[in-house]
Amino acid sequence: MERSRGIGDDDSTAELRVLRQDEWDKWYGTLVRAFSGVPESAEELALFKALTEADRSLGVWEGDDCVGTAGAFSFRMTVPGGAEVAAAGVTMVSVAATHRRRGVLTSMMRRQLDDVRSWGEPLAVLTASEPAIYGRFGYGAATFQIHAEIDTNRVRLSVPDGTDDVRLRYAAPADVLDACEAVYARLVPGRPGMLARRPGWERLGLLDPESGREGASPLQCVVARRDGEVTGYARFRVRPAWGAEGPGGTVVVEDLAGLDPATDAALWRFLFDIDLTSVLTARGRPVDEAWQHQVSDIRRCRPVLRDALYVRLVDVGAALTARTYQTPVDVVFEVEDAFCPWNAGRWRLTGDAKGASCERTSDSADLALTVRELGAAYLGGVSLASLGAAGRVREVRRGALAEASAGFGSDVAPWLPHGF
Repeated sequence: MERSRGIGDDDSTAELRVLRQDEWDKWYGTLVRAFSGVPESAEELALFKALTEADRSLGVWEGDDCVGTAGAFSFRMTVPGGAEVAAAGVTMVSVAATHRRRGVLTSMMRRQLDDVRSWGEPLAVLTASEPAIYGRFGYGAATFQIHAEIDTNRVRLSVPDGTDDVRLRYAAPADVLDACEAVYARLVPGRPGMLARRPGWERLGLLDPESGREGASPLQCVVARRDGEVTGYARFRVRPAWGAEGPGGTVVVEDLAGLDPATDAALWRFLFDIDLTSVLTARGRPVDEAWQHQVSDIRRCRPVLRDALYVRLVDVGAALTARTYQTPVDVVFEVEDAFCPWNAGRWRLTGDAKGASCERTSDSADLALTVRELGAAYLGGVSLASLGAAGRVREVRRGALAEASAGFGSDVAPWLPHGF
């Protein structure tokens, strides 16, 4: 039987319940209005309607009016060690401006995390329109990304051996979609934070509404090959510009993936050298991507660090057991989690690079922290030591913070490849 729940004061008529498929248009309209009210293209609407999992989506209704929305995609996400772990991709969260400060958001977050737990998914993840919102619900900023605006007239790229062996050719993005997806799938196990593509999600990379081009060309694609095998691809647009000094167009990178350093370098070199352009804009790239060490002048690349994926441990024991640890750890966490009290208390984590276990314990705590800090450190991109220095992790047993921080680390920076 479908559960429903009242919202706010006792006299409120608002009802929180699972979305019905025939309500999607009104439900999504509430979301669009909350995010400025500018309608999306028919192409985008059709895709997100197809991707929405109605039975994992919530709406708050006052009569026929939808005043709150929240969804949860069923993802599998790579964690340190290479395992793919079930994660609820929290999305499409909004509250009508007329219903602020009435407990609508809190009620949706409460119901949603209860549901995620009942589905047996140990993690919930999201991207935040405003970073200050979700910390109170236990989400910690776990991955970051680089935005760059590179002056390709002034910056040169030094490439590794083998780059000249890579062959590139143009292709219509849709025509080579399967080959590009095969490259992406091979990369997923190697980097924490990456999402295994479920059917339908491959279409996200082909979205090309004219309204979103901002004066740039339709989506273009080049495919990289070595020894007859597809080893990478780049999707991009070109925005032409002409001034008194001549051409000064911009290359806008939408997606780039390579299976080896030579392929990566060949794709970046191609984008640097496109005729009649002088700027290369790349957004949402991994913080440890190699091009940053290949450029002649990093300052003229104007790198900017941005937060990306926020992680919430819904089941502390299962989540910490699912990943591996760079160095041996044997540590007892005292976890504070007021929003999901089933996580609160002491947990003993033991593990190494081969596997781990995390169980309830009555032993004395070594480290004390909230579930938000565990979420931030979970993928290995934020160190527990840095959180300790910020006063957000308290060391009870001397040496425990350094031990745990080393174990939680990752040689490869976690990265979210696309939004949701």
